[in-house]
Amino acid sequence: MNLTRRSVATIAAIVTAAAGLLAGGGIASANTSNASHASNAFIGPLHHTKVISSTVPKNGDVNPYGVAVVRRSTGNLHKGDVLVSNFNDKTNTQGTGTTIVQVNPHGGMSLFAGISDSNCPGGVGLTTALVVLRNGWVIVGSLPTQKGMLSGPGCLIVLDQFGHVQETITGHGIDGPWDMTAVDLGDVSELFVTNVLGGILGPKNPNGGTVVRLIITSAAHQTPQVLLSTRIGSGFPARTDPAALVIGPTGVGLGLDGTLYVADSLSNRIAGIRNATFRLSDARRGFTVSRGAALNDPLGLAIAPNGHILTANGADGNLVETTPGGRQIAVKTIDHNMGGGGNLFGIAVKPGARAVYFVDDFGMDNNLQLFF
Repeated sequence: MNLTRRSVATIAAIVTAAAGLLAGGGIASANTSNASHASNAFIGPLHHTKVISSTVPKNGDVNPYGVAVVRRSTGNLHKGDVLVSNFNDKTNTQGTGTTIVQVNPHGGMSLFAGISDSNCPGGVGLTTALVVLRNGWVIVGSLPTQKGMLSGPGCLIVLDQFGHVQETITGHGIDGPWDMTAVDLGDVSELFVTNVLGGILGPKNPNGGTVVRLIITSAAHQTPQVLLSTRIGSGFPARTDPAALVIGPTGVGLGLDGTLYVADSLSNRIAGIRNATFRLSDARRGFTVSRGAALNDPLGLAIAPNGHILTANGADGNLVETTPGGRQIAVKTIDHNMGGGGNLFGIAVKPGARAVYFVDDFGMDNNLQLFF
């Protein structure tokens, strides 16, 4: 992309302001009151779980994936509510879910959006890639299927504060968007997106997973546009799977020092990409923060207020807390259904509380829960 001098200055201002922000629960927030080397685990004192609400809307969509907390009331969005995206339709066919539900902390659930988007290559199947920006823009990833087969590279769908589709982001390195986090600076934002279809739909490559950073406009009442896209990570293993449809790089969260943490699921590790907000080059698979031990197919990822990395395991029902230095300091079972394997995906820290939201798609559960 050719940039004007004004664009370069704008982008420099964006990444400068972005440095030092913490991404937690799919959206960046400033929090410097706790050092990342704090000895106490954020989830250490937590022992209880409770169901907040079903995530199944009237059309019957199931398999909740993405979790994002609303930070500011605007339109139909209410501060403190949680948005959840559904990946499957009522027949439980993966890559066909079209709904985002809104859950309030007291258990009320309503439909925020039922999405139809003919501009998304292959159709609509909403993934864990879900963020809510302060000016009311909701951005969700689509990795679609048709007749049980992967049908296209998908897209990012931009909704306004009333749940109406306003823009479809295709290209720019988007290729099966699987998860996403954001640095929200008001009129501009940075999106960090993991992609899993490189090497699956195109030329075969077992290591085709990527991480892309998009700098977008995000001012209120002005449809977001992409200013710059940069691939900052690549070479992550990704493949199709009969149970999970696709396995590859999933959860992402931005650390206090600007390191982007990635749940590298097939490698059973947490990867780190340094200088993610400034980076203009591909860090490939980054560096290994932590591998194995309590990690067991890490999927959902969020940054705790103390700067530690929280990951939800795909192969058991555990939540793992890891320091930026790679020490796994706490492991808690949050899903006891049949060992919890395959039940967990998106997670988000509850703002102002020592608690974590998570989705459970076990059997008929399909709900949002709180670990506290």
